[in-house]
Amino acid sequence: MMRSVHARRRLAALLIPMLGACAVSVSLAATPNSGAAKSAARSSQQFVDGIAAIVNRQVITLKQVNDQVAIAQRNLKAQNIPVPEHSILQRQVLQRMILEELQHQEADRLGIQVSDSQLQRAVQTIAQRNRLSVEQLRRNIEKSGVPWEVYLNELRSDVRFDMLRQRAVDSTVHITDAEVDAFLRGQGRGLAPAPVRAPATPAAPQQQVAPRVLGLAQILVAVPENAPSATVSELQQRAEALHAKLRAGADFAGLAASSSDGPQALEGGVLGVRPVEGWPDLFLEATRGLKAGEISKVIRSGQGFHILKVLTWGDEPRGAQQPAQPDVSMAPANPMQLDQGPMIVTQTRARHILVRTNQITNDEQAEQRLRNLRDRIVAGESFEELARRHSDDATAPQGGDLGWLSPGETVPAFESAMNALQPGQISEPIKSPFGWHLIEVLERRNQDMGEEYQRMQAREILFQRRIEPAVEQWLNGLYGQAYIENRLDPDFSRATGLR
Repeated sequence: MMRSVHARRRLAALLIPMLGACAVSVSLAATPNSGAAKSAARSSQQFVDGIAAIVNRQVITLKQVNDQVAIAQRNLKAQNIPVPEHSILQRQVLQRMILEELQHQEADRLGIQVSDSQLQRAVQTIAQRNRLSVEQLRRNIEKSGVPWEVYLNELRSDVRFDMLRQRAVDSTVHITDAEVDAFLRGQGRGLAPAPVRAPATPAAPQQQVAPRVLGLAQILVAVPENAPSATVSELQQRAEALHAKLRAGADFAGLAASSSDGPQALEGGVLGVRPVEGWPDLFLEATRGLKAGEISKVIRSGQGFHILKVLTWGDEPRGAQQPAQPDVSMAPANPMQLDQGPMIVTQTRARHILVRTNQITNDEQAEQRLRNLRDRIVAGESFEELARRHSDDATAPQGGDLGWLSPGETVPAFESAMNALQPGQISEPIKSPFGWHLIEVLERRNQDMGEEYQRMQAREILFQRRIEPAVEQWLNGLYGQAYIENRLDPDFSRATGLR
């Protein structure tokens, strides 16, 4: 659990038009839109009660949808993306709202909340990454027409989704040593990691190698799980029709906004810019030989049918100014390069006790349980024994022992608290996306991690390639288990689970 590499996710969707952020690719396993004709035929009496959708027992009102439509319209205009007609934009916005509501409900079930201090840290992080002060960030947000409180609420939701996905999905992605070996023998050649911590002794600055980068946008025609062959054929025809429109000169971003089933549709389908190694092999093969501005053929994945547009392709200029945007890329920030010299890092051997939050145990109760356990440890009881009996982590049978940890192996909140301890010290209860922890530092050492760090970076790249399908599968599971009544587009309704 603690050793998984946590991919960063979308932060503050409302920042996208101003700062150029992009969303992480996930899919909604639902039947795609069936066209305006059916929509026009529906009776307006469906909306006499102001309900746009029902997600399990939660109502999404038409007013809520239209409020988000107004924001989406401003965002699209700010990005110079053609705005779809109102009814189409309503359906696109509602599709995203349904998916977000499912995640809210799952976060509620697991007891995941974002404290005010966590929210402020997120604001500070976004401001720093965009080379702004918090006050400058606020002025820019408000200048774009979005009230600051609205932005903060959106940011709180995004941070909460990040915590939820880290907890529910990241630990399910496993990379074997054999897979790392194969990567280093093949695709990993010529790639290189950036040091995670300064060497113990001063060293001459290393020459940075310009990473090969690829920027992509997509239009996705989603294929429901276990769809019959007739449905798959129909959806493929829809994808081919969209491809034909693009070849005839249609605006890619505008067509994505009106027709893509991906959650990044309202950002023009932009997936982002990453080092080449951070993209799935399927996308790399589909865009091989394409220049910036060109589009791929229609390709099929487990999600459905994709049309890709190359936004950027080549070497990132050394020392070039990067666009100010939240750091939401799922790919490593630096490439890997083999045969580096010694890399001396400080490792920490630690153990912990984890108390997860859920519908039964809230933050206050979890923190108090750990305070009680800490008092018992200070009074002489064995940390190891209490971890075996009380920890909710998979390390409980080992007395909470996490082994030797290198920088970057744990989530920031955990690592920061651990680094503040001296050997033999025990932390106060600290909160991470996984719950509440007590941490004991056992010892520290300086270790040459050159070869090991290459393996860590290779493992991270492989993780980045697999996390998106894992997130998609998890979201599809949430969707498939839910009762969903979409009154703007009944073709997207799903009547399983609660009734």
